[in-house]
Amino acid sequence: MTEISYIGNELHLFQYAENWKRYYGNLINPYIKGKVLEVGAGIGSTTTYLCHGNHEEWLCLEPDPTLYNELKDKIDAKKLPACCKSKKGVSADIDASEMYDTILYIDVIEHIDDDRQELAHSMKHLNTNGHLIVLVPAHQFLFNEFDKAIGHYRRYNKRKLLTAAPGDLQLQKLFYLDSVGLFASMMNKYFLKQQYPTMKQINFWNKSIVPVSKITDRITNYTLGKSLIGVWKK
Repeated sequence: MTEISYIGNELHLFQYAENWKRYYGNLINPYIKGKVLEVGAGIGSTTTYLCHGNHEEWLCLEPDPTLYNELKDKIDAKKLPACCKSKKGVSADIDASEMYDTILYIDVIEHIDDDRQELAHSMKHLNTNGHLIVLVPAHQFLFNEFDKAIGHYRRYNKRKLLTAAPGDLQLQKLFYLDSVGLFASMMNKYFLKQQYPTMKQINFWNKSIVPVSKITDRITNYTLGKSLIGVWKK
């Protein structure tokens, strides 16, 4: 199994961003069905909000050995639904015969140098009529010290994400989220220049900014935001 050490430590901070995870989770949950592969599951904090236990199987794939052990412990302790399983490795470690109805990349492909090759490879494991769901940080002009610190290669606009996705997939949705958070990120980029957010800042964003973004995102028709979501059908 492939092991890749993850250089960031923000996962333990963002696991408390429950408003944010529920927000985007409610928007993508209609596409998450059947047998699910979550690539780069980390410590399972995203799984907590996306997996409701009604799936045939939910495989949490994670290459970092430390994060994987924490994820496995959480599954063994039944802190995640019974349908959840863990596997150490990357998509290339998935057996060729394994097929899925949904493949998730939540804040993952920006960490991968060749994002196009990664998605093309994983699509070999996606069933016909299955969905690929990708969430990424938006806008290269926002690339900052935090992105560098956690190993991001890039941020995305719609054109760049469309280019990364395999061309034979049918685009279902492509939209930005967290319009107010976009301006908070601009403040950090040009003024605060922090390498890592504090727990206090995460809580303020999650409890004060995200609820307002839920309103302004609808007003702007999801054309502004610091995150970008794409949904494709095979």
